[in-house]
Amino acid sequence: MTHNTWLAPAVGPRVTGGVHWSDRPPGGALVIGGDYRALGAVRSLGRRKIPVWVLTDEHLLAGLSRYARRHLPWPDAGEAERVEYLRSLAGRHGLEGWVVFPSGDEAAALIARNHATLAECYRLTTPAWETLRWAYDKRSTNQLARQTGVDTPWTFQPASREQLATMDINFPVLLKPAYKQSANAFTNAKAWRVEDRETLLARYDEARTLVDPDAIMLQGLIPGGGESQFSYAALCQGGQVLASITARRTRQYPLEFGQASTFVESIEEPEVERLSRCLLGALCYDGLMEVEFKLDRRDGRYKLLDLNPRIWGWHTLGGKAGVDFTYLQWLVACGRPVAEQRARPGVHWVRMTTDVAAVAAALRRGMLSVGDYVRSLRPPLAMAIFAADDLGPSLLDGPLLARLAIKRRLARRR
Repeated sequence: MTHNTWLAPAVGPRVTGGVHWSDRPPGGALVIGGDYRALGAVRSLGRRKIPVWVLTDEHLLAGLSRYARRHLPWPDAGEAERVEYLRSLAGRHGLEGWVVFPSGDEAAALIARNHATLAECYRLTTPAWETLRWAYDKRSTNQLARQTGVDTPWTFQPASREQLATMDINFPVLLKPAYKQSANAFTNAKAWRVEDRETLLARYDEARTLVDPDAIMLQGLIPGGGESQFSYAALCQGGQVLASITARRTRQYPLEFGQASTFVESIEEPEVERLSRCLLGALCYDGLMEVEFKLDRRDGRYKLLDLNPRIWGWHTLGGKAGVDFTYLQWLVACGRPVAEQRARPGVHWVRMTTDVAAVAAALRRGMLSVGDYVRSLRPPLAMAIFAADDLGPSLLDGPLLARLAIKRRLARRR
């Protein structure tokens, strides 16, 4: 059961934009973000000879792909300045009608909040704010789950420190932000695991200095690691699923509460699909969405964790399993017909850079054998970063990750 002091209005009508581009020939694609998610999108489109430009943030990987025709910095500026940058970019370089792919939550939210303005310049893959806010803000996500009869972990929005000091809590719990409006130690971590009352109060005090106190949530921790986490990802049009995949996050890092998947495999799980289609239909959703669940083995129910309304970390698994989500989204944005398709099960995806750490931890704890690890890498296997036809990003991934870690550590010290 979910408890939340914040209530959202009912889901409103679907809002679309950019329909005036339907009589224009398809152009290229503009990918916002530079991490491995963006890299997968760049490769998907570039291999089909679609021109791709990349706006890189603190991540630079996608801009190094041979399939990126050009890469420019995504300005570290306010929302109004970024919107004007996108508008002027289209005008100066003839990108009108290009398809825009945000690879992060903040970029997706910016596009959604300025949907009508940006739809005058680009074909958008992001729905308007009236729809996207239900995925962006976890308070809205929990409200949507209640409206559609989908289970969530126990969740509470604390009104004050004093309330946390006296309320009955079954530890461990997660302290998490409702949304990521800016990058900091709390939002970058996605959630902090808390084992006792003293730590909870200290972490809550710290979180209040980083985000709006009204955006701090307390959530029960469902036991289990990545093997208990499942996702349904889909390309939708008006809430109808055009392409889909169901997957299990078999390995993640850290093991119990992973910030990101390191090894994912496509599976069949009808209940995860049923619950996800219920949510997507209620939103009358347009675009790409990953719906994340965790199986609570205490009651045998799947409980909603997140909605990710943009390309997700392991989306390139779809291409290996017969459903190339980025390209299909490009076709839909350009007004091309797409027949319904489903990814085949038994395909694997690995992000080797971080999976090594996850495997080492699992081996130390006796949770994985060397033989099981080797067998997990059997074909068909999609690599998150390595590609024989695009070696630059794989050669530089390690150094770039080290550079980013040092940069963030210095920022925290300052």
